[in-house]
Amino acid sequence: MRRTAVLGSAGTLIAGTLITGAIAAPAANAETRNSGWSEARGAQVAAERAAKRGIDWADCPADWGFAKPIQCGWVSVPLNYARPNGKQIKIAVDRIGSTGTKAERQGALVYNPGGPGGSGMRFPTRVTNKNPLWANTAKAYDFVGFDPRGVGHSTPISCVDPQEFVKAPKADPVPDSEADKRAQRKLAAEYADGCAERSGWMLDHMTTPNTVRDLDVVRAALGEKKLNFLGVSYGTYIGAVYATLFPGHVRRMIVDSVVNPSREKVWYEANLDQDVAFQMRWNDWKAWVAKNDATFHIGNTPEKVEQQWLKLRATAKKTPLGGVVGPAELISYFQSAPYYDSSWAPIAQTWSKYIAGDTQALVDAAAPDLSDTAGNIASENGNAVYTAVECADAKWPTSWKKWDRDNTRLHKDHPFMTWANAWMNLPCATWSSKQQTPVNVKTGKGLPQVLIVQSTRDAATPFDGAVELHKRLKGSRLIIEKDAGSHGVTSLVNPCINERVDAYLLSGKLDSSDVTCTPHATPKP
Repeated sequence: MRRTAVLGSAGTLIAGTLITGAIAAPAANAETRNSGWSEARGAQVAAERAAKRGIDWADCPADWGFAKPIQCGWVSVPLNYARPNGKQIKIAVDRIGSTGTKAERQGALVYNPGGPGGSGMRFPTRVTNKNPLWANTAKAYDFVGFDPRGVGHSTPISCVDPQEFVKAPKADPVPDSEADKRAQRKLAAEYADGCAERSGWMLDHMTTPNTVRDLDVVRAALGEKKLNFLGVSYGTYIGAVYATLFPGHVRRMIVDSVVNPSREKVWYEANLDQDVAFQMRWNDWKAWVAKNDATFHIGNTPEKVEQQWLKLRATAKKTPLGGVVGPAELISYFQSAPYYDSSWAPIAQTWSKYIAGDTQALVDAAAPDLSDTAGNIASENGNAVYTAVECADAKWPTSWKKWDRDNTRLHKDHPFMTWANAWMNLPCATWSSKQQTPVNVKTGKGLPQVLIVQSTRDAATPFDGAVELHKRLKGSRLIIEKDAGSHGVTSLVNPCINERVDAYLLSGKLDSSDVTCTPHATPKP
């Protein structure tokens, strides 16, 4: 589950030139087109159509950044599955063939990295970049990525001009007064209005269940009778909903760093839970920085590191660093440390340089790049999809008093991300398009065993989400990485986990009970 720190903050999620993906609908008489079908039947019709058409694979467009032997193609899906013969949109897909023998091949493995708003198109590069963690799996599977609806090359949506979206400095997300709150509320409402103005025709249909239906159509287009799927972060919610709506279509499924699938959590409560987990992992990082004070010289206790953080925020609030880096931009940059262990040392090093007098290093790291127009388009698009999906998936509180009360309470003990996260999601309070009731995630007929992987101290997807999904998917197995917190466990070197992921994907083998693994190696300063 991807979060940027503050409404309108920069953070590249995907890369490449965005193109319009709407195409003409297949022929259908007016009665069929307008009468409406059940979405389940519409998904079946679309999948049957895709299975006949297949995918016309070709070299990827040069500006997509994927060289041979990676191939690209398109899959047509209905905008509205209740009208499968109505308007169609295009889903961009890419693949690289399995590296093993014909006898070793087990089909396609489809990937989603999270978001909402993330692109899975880089997945085949795990093969071209010779990622050792995935070498065994690559022998058995084609690696397939895709841009979900609204993302990247798949009929991208937008809520605001991308260059305006990344401009800095933005207001400090932590309010000092009621006037500050009113200003942020105004920005959130304007953002919601911008989404409706620029992308209103798509918004009713930007839901997780529709992305799941698209995924089943992609499965059919690939010629796969059953789906092999790896979902990380928000991709786990895609997996959970797919397992509910299409249980008999699952062959193997791994969900890594799990979004809590409870209807009561999606999405308002999930964000509040996330604020608590981010504070926990922020504290973990501060302790690591303090332990390595001989290298970084930031502070030799977590309390001293926190004081340096508050001093940095105050300085940037009074006079933005380089004229562009204020508290909002600092949070956007520093939040990578609670997200990923791989960011621990680089962020600490940049901060260390700042304390030693090198302000430019921090400015370069945290400021937007207005010259990167393609990156800014991608960043704005990712934020738009994040907002559109979360706002459409569930009904959000419309009472500002509730938002204010809940976030004021949380901020007292969890100040790192609470208000930034609140403003990020507040457009959902004034969302003009339809808001759905979340799917009741559960085990359906024919669902095989699902492998769940989760660290106990994950900031973005708190541990309770994995426990909840494990309860709901009968026969599932949970691998726990204890006392670790980096988001996206299957991409890390931990043989206790890596070997079990390989065994499951290659042979379907799972342990007879849940497994607890020791943490992966702590980052070195």
